[in-house]
Amino acid sequence: MLKTLGRKWREKMEFGIFTLPVLICIAVAFYIPFAMTIRYSMTKWNGISKNPVFVGFDNFKQIFMGDTNFADSAWFTIKYAVLYIILVNMLAILLAIVLDMKLRTTSWLRAAFFVPYILSLVIVGFIWKFIFMQGFSSLSASTGWGMFDLSWLGTPGLAFISILAVSIWQSIGFYLVIYIAGLQSVPEDLKEAATVDGAGPFRKFFSITLPLLAPSITISVFMALTNSIKVFDVILSLTGGGPGGTTYSVAYDIYRDTFQNNLYGYGTAKALILFLAVLVVTIIQLSIFKRREVEA
Repeated sequence: MLKTLGRKWREKMEFGIFTLPVLICIAVAFYIPFAMTIRYSMTKWNGISKNPVFVGFDNFKQIFMGDTNFADSAWFTIKYAVLYIILVNMLAILLAIVLDMKLRTTSWLRAAFFVPYILSLVIVGFIWKFIFMQGFSSLSASTGWGMFDLSWLGTPGLAFISILAVSIWQSIGFYLVIYIAGLQSVPEDLKEAATVDGAGPFRKFFSITLPLLAPSITISVFMALTNSIKVFDVILSLTGGGPGGTTYSVAYDIYRDTFQNNLYGYGTAKALILFLAVLVVTIIQLSIFKRREVEA
């Protein structure tokens, strides 16, 4: 009995010794900064002074009751997130179906779609900024098409479409890989049985393939949701928030208040609100989609 207790105690000690460094790293990298974020969100601080002024919940009151920039940026982020999630997943599924076929150029096409994802969105934004401003002018002169004469980055509606299109172009390869893996895990015997029963391509897709793609859809929607709500880098490099601040996202608005206006306490409060929003939305999304996976 004593030997058994001693062995269990020794195993617990060994477990604690080996996990302690990891716990310390997690605390230093996440829990301590998060606690400091909560503290600074209740202060008026410019990021330089040693003694931030405690203001309680005044920052949060101002954000929700008097900050029109935050409201506009939140509406922009919601529109962007909804369209990005729908479009990138629909296009990725369609492309995955095509690239899952036995084509000669399948490997090359998969690589071609995935290469933009390797690039940073900041670099992609600067590349497409040059294309929209210089490349389209050359194309307009050579083709005469009116669409190339439009001010794609100078008109609010077109700037929004440009940001959305560039983001989808850069990231679709990542979701494509997920859906191709999901399609390859669908049993062939189910498809063959459906064919024998007289099911056509559309019937097989919606009755067999799509339900079995539920785990891939859950992962892809989750990643698209979190990435779209936090969109920042492509806006910084492509439009800079313009024209006239119409393409400010919540993350970009936080950056502007914190690092350009030196409102560190106020910006930290916005960052905390964004964190809670992402947390709540992702929990709801995962619970809904996981439930549908079980049903499927």
